[in-house]
Amino acid sequence: MDYDNQVKNRVKRIEGQLRGILRMMEEGKDCKEVITQLSATRSAIDRTIGVIVSSNLVECVQNAESRGQDTEALVKEAVNLLVKSR
Repeated sequence: MDYDNQVKNRVKRIEGQLRGILRMMEEGKDCKEVITQLSATRSAIDRTIGVIVSSNLVECVQNAESRGQDTEALVKEAVNLLVKSR
């Protein structure tokens, strides 16, 4: 699967958030601030997972349909990936 620049940029932002959190920890920032940033990072990761799974699902379904294959298994697999990521 090809990952477009938008998805890569999401991951780069997440990387920046994580570095910022580490810096906050090293500076001894309040735990509420650290937890808030960790929660924001987790949300960003969850959204990125959703984008990747949905993009991949669309591509896989289109390919399967063009080959005359059943797409139900692909959809179930995508749902399972999303459920496992929670």
